[in-house]
Amino acid sequence: MSFDKLQPATQQQASVYLPYIAGNKRNFLPYAISLYQKGVVEGKRKIEGNDNIPFVATWNVARLPSDLTRCRLQFDGNAELSYEVMMANFEFVSFLIEVMENSKLTRTIDFSKTFYRKLLRVEE
Repeated sequence: MSFDKLQPATQQQASVYLPYIAGNKRNFLPYAISLYQKGVVEGKRKIEGNDNIPFVATWNVARLPSDLTRCRLQFDGNAELSYEVMMANFEFVSFLIEVMENSKLTRTIDFSKTFYRKLLRVEE
């Protein structure tokens, strides 16, 4: 998936999220909302010293930033390697912004370590 082909969300859609998204992340906000509205992203989790593991992330699309989003990740096409996390919509959109920022730098689509800690319920 290439994020270059995403059409940005409207200014009206993005403005609802502005109180929740700080600084430079706002530049990616219209595109992250557009990605969010698709309800799916495919990528690869980087594993040090090993091959990257492909994943598919799917989620329900909520209307308001404060609504809950349920995200499911399935790794390597294996149902036994499925994980699920719920969080506020604005928080998930923020994680999608990080995915897009990192993709621009590394040319790989992956979530942040912070997201995986939340997904796996690992305390920091």
